[in-house]
Amino acid sequence: DVLRLDAVAFMWKRMDTRCQSEPEVHMLLQALRACSRIASAAVLHLAEAIVAPAEMLPYLGRGRHDGKVANLAYHNSLMVQFWSALATRDTRLMTHVLGAHFPGSLTNATYATYIRCHDDIGWAITDEDASAIGASGHGHRNFLSDFYEGSFPGTFAQGALFQHNEATGDKRISGSFASLAGLEKAEAAGDVAGVEMAVRRILLGHALIAVWAGIPMIYMGDELALANDHGYLNVPEHAHDSRWIHRPQMDWQRAEGRHAGDTASARVFWGTKQILARRAAIPALHGAVPVRVVASGNSAVFAVQRLAPTGTLLGLFNFSEAWAQVSADTIRSLGVRGLHDALSDQPVETHQGQIILPPYARVWLT
Repeated sequence: DVLRLDAVAFMWKRMDTRCQSEPEVHMLLQALRACSRIASAAVLHLAEAIVAPAEMLPYLGRGRHDGKVANLAYHNSLMVQFWSALATRDTRLMTHVLGAHFPGSLTNATYATYIRCHDDIGWAITDEDASAIGASGHGHRNFLSDFYEGSFPGTFAQGALFQHNEATGDKRISGSFASLAGLEKAEAAGDVAGVEMAVRRILLGHALIAVWAGIPMIYMGDELALANDHGYLNVPEHAHDSRWIHRPQMDWQRAEGRHAGDTASARVFWGTKQILARRAAIPALHGAVPVRVVASGNSAVFAVQRLAPTGTLLGLFNFSEAWAQVSADTIRSLGVRGLHDALSDQPVETHQGQIILPPYARVWLT
């Protein structure tokens, strides 16, 4: 059983502060965890702490509360950085944030990894992290909001604005995984190539959360590429809150169609099943194996190692609709001698000393 602790960062209020992540929050969480361990030892605590990367780790028990607070915490930064890299086709910020702020392993705790959930997306990207790669934090957050709302020129995404903070200019975005990944817009336009790219983006995300240490969470409908539900606007109790656009009634007819033909829903469903089956079969993805973010040598390609005693697994993710390449020498320097894709269970070929990655490729090299 899992007890989800909602918005824990804001539990304690103090005048003249922002009332977020005050010391008493962590004391309360440790006390709750101690009581729960006595009364019902098997219950896990899931902390919903949607805060900046540097603030998130104490909710997993770093520092004085190491191993004594939550057993699970949403890996909000992994989700945010996925969408950031997808929009920019550039993984440098993702590599910096996930490599600099998050340890390879945790004590008595792990991450809940996800790409979408029931809530909106807040762009938890600090000015300091953005400036580390020469970007403006405020400008980048605004770009992401415009891109995923669907107003930025050339965007593939179709989302909805949730909140706009007039004081800071920051915005939050609603939308289903499939619609933010481009499927809704492509299907409406009859764009066959666009549908193909959207399916690849969705499976890229599922392969990313599956290769990471933790427990992958797939939100209802994302396994079927369920698009936005605009019908919420016709419900008076919901129309004021755009989050209902990705809180649909389950489409059971679409669910039945997962067995029929080569639809986007069927491809995403069976592609996701295959990803999770391979995850369960690969020893290097055991929960105790640490995670390490590494440089791939190509800004479009995100790379992550799982450093297992049985041998290194290297995940490569092409965040671009263009073909990408990574040097075989770089792969070997990261601990992978043979070139076998554990995800497809097929050998990987090189061309002139390069591994060639198709658009939105997802490869788990062993």
